[in-house]
Amino acid sequence: MTDPVRVWYSPLVPKPDLTIDNATEPACQPPRIHPTAIVHPKARLDSSVQVGPYAVIDEDVELGEGCVVGPHVHLTGRTTIGARNKFYASGVIGEASQDLKYAGEPTRLRIGDRNTFREHVTVNRSSVMEEDTVIGSNNLLMAHCHVAHNVLIGNNVILSCGALLAGHVVVSDRAIISGNCVVHQFVRIGTLAMMQGSAAISKDLPPFTIVRWTNSLSGLNVIGLRRAGFTPAERLELKQVYKALFRSGLNLSAALEEAQKTFTGGPAKVFLDFVLASKRGVCFPTRGRGTGEPEEEE
Repeated sequence: MTDPVRVWYSPLVPKPDLTIDNATEPACQPPRIHPTAIVHPKARLDSSVQVGPYAVIDEDVELGEGCVVGPHVHLTGRTTIGARNKFYASGVIGEASQDLKYAGEPTRLRIGDRNTFREHVTVNRSSVMEEDTVIGSNNLLMAHCHVAHNVLIGNNVILSCGALLAGHVVVSDRAIISGNCVVHQFVRIGTLAMMQGSAAISKDLPPFTIVRWTNSLSGLNVIGLRRAGFTPAERLELKQVYKALFRSGLNLSAALEEAQKTFTGGPAKVFLDFVLASKRGVCFPTRGRGTGEPEEEE
């Protein structure tokens, strides 16, 4: 009997049930690494990893359990990847920093678990040995996103299509960066903050807020807060601290000092601590382009 034909099926779609006529022979299973893929013999792949056509995985890459690498994906650099991550077609993950000061050092990229990298996503490793580029877990990076060197992304973050993060950006848990947004280097984005489509920021975006246009706050992310389980009392207090900082008529330093006397715990303190720690300044409501008031509760 001739050997059964080995057919490869895309790991991004369900596999068919494969059987053969001769019950004494085991069913033919599709290979986990496509024959056209190039995997360095020193790369460390869990036995459950699936690698698609024409993918390239270089020497210092480590892939955890259940990862799926789609066609034409390039995984390179000193890149450590956790479990059950999916890489769709033509992404480049772990390539060298695009910082002109980068001198070729063996810098690192670390990726957690259960992330999705859609088509043409690019993620650069860090530019210096003292820091890594880090992506946490349960994040969705949609098509054509770019994550530059030394970026830190938390958990449950969404980067929509075309979002661009410059070097040293910090994105906290559950933030949402909408399509075609751009983020300046060294900027911080707080937890549950949201950037509206095509927004640009060069200042820190406080947690729980929404930004539009350029550095212009448009209020609290009330829908996001409600979906995240924040109580009505917590949402009301955040609305009060927002108004105390941005609508009191005081300059931000004075308003912050006064607000710290009133709001001493919970999410409001998270908000104030973020603003207090800012080195670049924070996004601010812009007169003449919307009220900048927090969204009203339903």
